[in-house]
Amino acid sequence: MDINAIQKPTLIIRPEVAKANISVMARKAQKSGVVFRPHFKTHQSNQVGEWFRSEGVSCITVSSVEMAAYFSAHGWSDILIAFTANRREWTTINQLAAKSRLGLLVEDLESIRFFQQHLEHPVDIWLEADNGLGRTGIPVGEVENFIKLAKEVHSPFVFKGLLTHAGNAYHIESDTEAKQIYQDTLENMTRIKEALVSAGFNPSISYGDTPTLSRVEDVSGWDEIRPGNFVFFDCTQYQLGSCRQEDIAVGVACPVMAVYPQRRQLVLYGGGVHLSKDYFISNGRPCYGFVCKPDEQGWGALIQGAEVSALWQEHAMVDMNAADLQTIKTGDLLVVLPSHSCMTVDLYDEYLTPGGEKLPIRS
Repeated sequence: MDINAIQKPTLIIRPEVAKANISVMARKAQKSGVVFRPHFKTHQSNQVGEWFRSEGVSCITVSSVEMAAYFSAHGWSDILIAFTANRREWTTINQLAAKSRLGLLVEDLESIRFFQQHLEHPVDIWLEADNGLGRTGIPVGEVENFIKLAKEVHSPFVFKGLLTHAGNAYHIESDTEAKQIYQDTLENMTRIKEALVSAGFNPSISYGDTPTLSRVEDVSGWDEIRPGNFVFFDCTQYQLGSCRQEDIAVGVACPVMAVYPQRRQLVLYGGGVHLSKDYFISNGRPCYGFVCKPDEQGWGALIQGAEVSALWQEHAMVDMNAADLQTIKTGDLLVVLPSHSCMTVDLYDEYLTPGGEKLPIRS
């Protein structure tokens, strides 16, 4: 990577690290006998998508109709939109359903009826279950509601099954807590599945989140898994214990704009519009990313104690110990490993590899 050629915040990807992360999760799914339907909202790149295809992946998850259209145009034909189906996009959904096996996520009777009245092409209907995140979905205790809604799905539509995301796992404090959330979620979903089977249905249960799936080796209780963040990981996952630092596959190269030894701080060109304002808690306070020095592989080890402590639109404030600060001057380049890789990637239109190759995002 030609460090001297980087002039502004630049998204760096380590392809071999990402490919290794993909391989680990793909083998886990295969060994457990479950379908691997990775969430592509993290990387949003067809070229990265091809790395999944080389591991035998044939069905994917996305988070929007627009993203579904992008990957459909690049040859993916089994796509689940894991975001509550938007009735206002029904014409685009209909066009996608004409050429792809499309899965829609719903949680109410009116939406099921709306799409059955408006769509000309069959889709798979998934019911979203809320296992404690409290965002969207039917509470897992309302078993009869799942059965009621499943009965409203009529041919040529297919009632595919139940989907959930254990977003509450992003607040864990230990491996034990993560595995308990995983087990509780599996038990809740299995209970609903058994009730649906008794009612005459044959549903799949689909699960996605990185903090638990990165820890659990046997995922055979599920029919399919949909993790996404694992492809790159990030500092949040590192803090949660879901990965090692060397498993993080993206970082943002940022020019040093000013150094303040008396404050033990420096300022980077790389603000909220380059890193996102998602944060995790480090040493009891918000942190927007850890900091490394660049090298031929992209970046080296973490600079111990160097943290992005504040963000503005274009500026990032980095706290750093005095000894390390003495080795850095204005005009140097540092690499920030982001708090949330999914959000950071969404701010860019390409990746830069250590070898100098540019990989497009959403194009």
